[in-house]
Amino acid sequence: MFMGRIPTRWRLFSVLFLLSFLSYLMRQNIHVAGEFMMPELGISEIQMGWIYAAFIWGYALCQLPGGVFGKRFGPRMALTCAGVVWILTTALTGWLPGQIFTTGAGIIGCLLVVRFLVGVAHAPIYPIQASVVERWFPVGHWALPNAVGSTGLTLGAALAQPLVAFVMVYWGWRASFYVFIPLGIALFWLWWRYATDDPAAHPSMTQEELEQIRAGRETLTPNVGFGAWRQLIRNRDTLLLTCAYFAENCIFYLFFTWFFHYLVTELGFSILETGFLASLPWLCGAVMASVGGYTCDTLCARIGPRLGCRIPAITGLIGAGVFLYAGLYASSPYTAVVLLSLCFASTQFTEGAYWSAQTYIAGPYTAPACGVMNTGGNFAGIVVAPLMPYLASHIGWVAALSTGTAMAFIGAVLWLFIRADRPFEPEAR
Repeated sequence: MFMGRIPTRWRLFSVLFLLSFLSYLMRQNIHVAGEFMMPELGISEIQMGWIYAAFIWGYALCQLPGGVFGKRFGPRMALTCAGVVWILTTALTGWLPGQIFTTGAGIIGCLLVVRFLVGVAHAPIYPIQASVVERWFPVGHWALPNAVGSTGLTLGAALAQPLVAFVMVYWGWRASFYVFIPLGIALFWLWWRYATDDPAAHPSMTQEELEQIRAGRETLTPNVGFGAWRQLIRNRDTLLLTCAYFAENCIFYLFFTWFFHYLVTELGFSILETGFLASLPWLCGAVMASVGGYTCDTLCARIGPRLGCRIPAITGLIGAGVFLYAGLYASSPYTAVVLLSLCFASTQFTEGAYWSAQTYIAGPYTAPACGVMNTGGNFAGIVVAPLMPYLASHIGWVAALSTGTAMAFIGAVLWLFIRADRPFEPEAR
């Protein structure tokens, strides 16, 4: 009875929420396990930075192909295929280094290849999620579900910190990769069983809900054929969003790659204590992502998508820059953790605005458009993962990480020129 009162679109999206949660459990674990992997396998900080970056290279380079893949084969098939590779590559990360490959070059080489493939496999999830939101949710109600997806990823990353630390201390770092595989198999089986590409094809869809989803779509970007996605690469607002998302993700990847290491080596916390403290930014981000999505949808309904997306994005980016600088120069380690948690929460407050703005612009081409945007966002990780230890070796970790403040302010300025109220107009060919 209770499930019958929940709209079908939200029931379907709950499965995507769980997959977003799983994605960050499976990708974040290496940043905790790395503290044990480096001494056991003889890997330096610089080398581990390149291993972290290998995931991001695969992830960034396959954002657009992943979006195109989702557009071509539909979310159900595309995401299921990706999930099979998620599970296999996660297992290989725990199995190959030090057991199959035992030399220094072999260990580093196999980790570079496997983590690149992990990135390739995970790349389609958020462009495909955005496409599902565009298809399944009414016009103007896109920021909140996209932001709830960000809540899922931040909760996954938050749980990964203490859980992986606990598993690693008691059963070793290899077990931290194996422990999530049964959950992955169960969730992808659920996605395959429950999802449909077209809302009208779902057996639980009512006519009333379908009319809500289809209302107002005559003002959106027309669907003139599969190949029109190529024109998005030249769209002004898509490119501006891509650059702004690069700026925001410079801060995101500071936390994703080096925050755990910073707490251990610079602030002096133990592994287990860091496991819990490192989860605080992600927990704060989980709350603020949904708050930001709700704020964006509310503002878009009242003042339109141009300012409705712009205001929360700029607010969050300025807050992120201020809190990052304050946290890095705080005198108390615990005060630093609180301020840095607020920094990360501010970045997540902007997420709904980014993905909603791109959906307003791209309409039925949301999957490849968000692939373009997320390519820019994840190229930030390619820069941040190896650059931070290099800068830290010359100017120290505090000064290195504080470069994120400048990037946050640059992102805020770029949002002054983004027009979410200007739909992409493809040419039929």
